[in-house]
Amino acid sequence: MSLIGTEVKPFKAQAFHNGKFIEVTEQNLKGKWSVVCFYPADFTFVCPTELEDLQNIYEDLKKLGTEVYSVSTDTHYTHKAWHDNSEAIKKLTYVMIGDPSHTVSRNFDVLIETEGLADRGTFIIDPDGVIQSVEINAGSIGRDASILINKIKASQYVRNNPGEVCPAKWKEGAATLKPSLDLVGKI
Repeated sequence: MSLIGTEVKPFKAQAFHNGKFIEVTEQNLKGKWSVVCFYPADFTFVCPTELEDLQNIYEDLKKLGTEVYSVSTDTHYTHKAWHDNSEAIKKLTYVMIGDPSHTVSRNFDVLIETEGLADRGTFIIDPDGVIQSVEINAGSIGRDASILINKIKASQYVRNNPGEVCPAKWKEGAATLKPSLDLVGKI
């Protein structure tokens, strides 16, 4: 079953954020746009490159009213230790959620049950807590965070402009489409 169009399920988890431990729930994902980025594990190889890449666009995402949450099945303590020991992870200023109970990973359907690790899943969630975009990659394939900017802009555009859709490679300010019988077979 697709998670697109579904509301984020309830969860409560501990997280590491800017030198402190905090609690995060599904309520934190409401009232603004959110990106939830799952990755397999701390102290690994591809994961720090992805999280650093996400940090590199974090200010741009915040300008779009979007908060970022990274999640692995490690604990919030492990996140702090990784933060203290990795030059790439030291740069992170967004929330790092620990999911040792696997609740969050199961809720987003990214848990690899046999390994106790999460797939590389990226979710865009609207201010109502509804999932608008899902991307899941195999563990050996890193993601490009810059793609999120246009996906969020398109998601925000269609939310604010009912009846319009964004075509492939749509960029802010470009033409959109208004689905109608007149367009069928002409695009």
